[in-house]
Amino acid sequence: MSRTAHAALALLAAIALTSLAATPVARATPKPRASLTDIENDVMCTICHEPLAVAQSLEADQERTYIRGLIAQGLTKQQILNNLVVQYGVNVLGRPPAHGFNLTVYVLPPAILAVGIGILAVVLPRWRRRTRAAAAESDDGLPPLDPVEQERLEHDLSQFRG
Repeated sequence: MSRTAHAALALLAAIALTSLAATPVARATPKPRASLTDIENDVMCTICHEPLAVAQSLEADQERTYIRGLIAQGLTKQQILNNLVVQYGVNVLGRPPAHGFNLTVYVLPPAILAVGIGILAVVLPRWRRRTRAAAAESDDGLPPLDPVEQERLEHDLSQFRG
């Protein structure tokens, strides 16, 4: 290759690197703007122990004011939630964090559901087989009558026929 070809490739590489380096800064995705209604649904009033969206107490109004201040600072939803945890404690969150013992809240219900479906998958076919086997033993699906009961039935039916 000639020197001009090398120079042209170097120039193209420099332009490409410059545009790639400038792209994240120029086209950085804006942070999602947090909204009070979105955050209210995810946090609790620490006094009422109900969602902040429906809480009607002085403490709930103070939490809303604090959240509005954080939104005005331009913080994201996660940053606001982190600030609320620092300010009010973990009990402010509507859902417990998914670590430690709180992880059972997220793992246990699906596990119980899976075990229940597994038990039904094993037990239901057995019940159906037993029912079919019992129905096959008697031709009309009913257990045979005791001879004394059979005689009494015949006697009662003869009174209605005659």
